[in-house]
Amino acid sequence: MIATETRLRKISELRYLNADNADRYRCIMRAFYEQYETGKYWLYEEDIYQLLVSEPYFREYQEEQCRQDLAALMEWKNLEVDQDTRNARTIDEFKNRRYRYQLSATSVEIERFIEHLENLHVEGSSLEPSLLERIRLEVEQFPSMLQEPSESVYTWWNDLNSDFKRLNQNTNDYLRDLNSIKAEEMMKTQAFLLFKDRLIEYLRNFVRSLQSNVGIIEEILAGLETDLVEQLLEKTVEYHLSIPRMEVEVNRQQLLELAQRRYGSIHNWFVGQGGGENEAGKLFDRTNDIIRRITRYAAQISEQNTLGVNRREEYRKVAELFLDCGDLSQAHCMAAAVFGLEKPRHLRSCQSRETDSLNSSVYEEVPLEVLLRNRQRSGREKEHRSPVPDTSAQRARVLRETRKKMEKQQKKLAALEKDHRIQFAALPVLEPQVRETLLQWVSNGLEHGDHRGRTESGRRYRLVLHPQQPPCVLHCLDGNLTMPALELIFEEE
Repeated sequence: MIATETRLRKISELRYLNADNADRYRCIMRAFYEQYETGKYWLYEEDIYQLLVSEPYFREYQEEQCRQDLAALMEWKNLEVDQDTRNARTIDEFKNRRYRYQLSATSVEIERFIEHLENLHVEGSSLEPSLLERIRLEVEQFPSMLQEPSESVYTWWNDLNSDFKRLNQNTNDYLRDLNSIKAEEMMKTQAFLLFKDRLIEYLRNFVRSLQSNVGIIEEILAGLETDLVEQLLEKTVEYHLSIPRMEVEVNRQQLLELAQRRYGSIHNWFVGQGGGENEAGKLFDRTNDIIRRITRYAAQISEQNTLGVNRREEYRKVAELFLDCGDLSQAHCMAAAVFGLEKPRHLRSCQSRETDSLNSSVYEEVPLEVLLRNRQRSGREKEHRSPVPDTSAQRARVLRETRKKMEKQQKKLAALEKDHRIQFAALPVLEPQVRETLLQWVSNGLEHGDHRGRTESGRRYRLVLHPQQPPCVLHCLDGNLTMPALELIFEEE
């Protein structure tokens, strides 16, 4: 649901960012946050006042103003207050109510977010190919994690979510910057040529990491059983509930739904949802589009520079040729040679050229002969009818040769079958034709949801995937092919 009770209420903790005295409130909150980062959680009123008046901006700042600002922040639930009675030696000291303050949990997160916004342009975003490899290694641990203790499963699950979140955010931010108007304008300048090669190599390294890791992650996630995933998520929730927390109510159902949503995001990003394209494939296409655009802009800039230089030299040479002409008639001939005839006649034919050279002359081309016929009704030539040639013998010969090839191919395929099964990990060295037939059967099986198909001879088979087994090497006469450990099981009629 979108319109939940939590989302409908106002967030009073954000009020200090846009209040009338936001400059004072924000400085007070930042002072609390900096002390919080050093481990000093509780501060007294005089501590905050001394921190503020040490800045030139708060030279005229009064203690009464500081007290009022702290009261306003307490009202907006940004600060938590506690009365310090440890050092009270008399009743008067106890009545004076010496308070100490600390940031609320929500305010800590707000200040962290504001600090991130302040350093957004300094830190920037990046593409990290190592994150994909780390996610692949973590996803490969899915089956083995079921036997690990809850603490290890909880740490592994947090690492996987943290790496996936960084990957998703960094890639989106970095590609957004490359698609911005500012980046588009910079790609059209001369300065862009200086680091064009570095940028393209950086993007290609990320694309190579996508190609080598995403396919393995997709295969593993697609082959995971639902019960295994649910058990792992249950273990993470149980360990999260076992952590002792002060004044925090944890709902088990909410934690489980949050873990399921996070796993669903990872699964949809690498595998896809409902048979559609996954986000990893879209990221691959977006990165390649950026590489093509960068290359195109760089080529256009180089071409403009080269054409400008060449044109200047050409114009200078043409001007010298016209200057050397003796009279106007010779200048007209020169103009026809340089710019062409005023009304030329073009002859066109459909004959294919023997050469594509631009320097080839028309006189060097092979002449085209066109037979002109009489188009008048009375003068038309008689048509000579010829019978349809009998090609039955040729077709029978081709049919016999095709059948012999098919029988020979079937014998080679039958030799690979053992107990109505073909295991790719145990196959001998194959010929290219046999390998193509086997891979075609695998492709036909993967196109159907039940992984079933039918051979050219009509035999039914079922394709079985073994994601837990390591990849196998298919040895062929023309090279080796690394592929998943698959198995074809033939079903007798």
